[in-house]
Amino acid sequence: MPEEQRIRVAAVDDDEAILEIYETGLAAAGFEVTSFSDPKRAREFFAGAAPGAVPDVILMDIMMPGVDGISLMNEIRSRDAAAHVPIIAVSGLNDAATLNDALLFGAMDYLVKPFDLETLIAKIRKAAELSRKRAQKP
Repeated sequence: MPEEQRIRVAAVDDDEAILEIYETGLAAAGFEVTSFSDPKRAREFFAGAAPGAVPDVILMDIMMPGVDGISLMNEIRSRDAAAHVPIIAVSGLNDAATLNDALLFGAMDYLVKPFDLETLIAKIRKAAELSRKRAQKP
């Protein structure tokens, strides 16, 4: 039986403590994590990413300096290589307008900080399954 491919997660958040939680907690759960503390670097990564280099799931903060998460989600959705990748918005904002904007501009799910790591892991597994199904379609 072939070994199951590790779920690749890209995390974009300007809060180093949150990125540390992603890097340690998600790695301990068996995920491969690439993190970006600067949304502009994340933008550059997705702008130049080949189809095989994109992650299975993206975790996106909403409020970041320079480039907000909603705008970045919209840009990622416009890239052919990453258009199919599910995005989970993770934000300290818990208002209906922000949630609506996140879902409208490309998030498949939304999680409010502080979050439960087990809940996040379950959402990532579900999103990765969807991502891999979408990537298989011609």
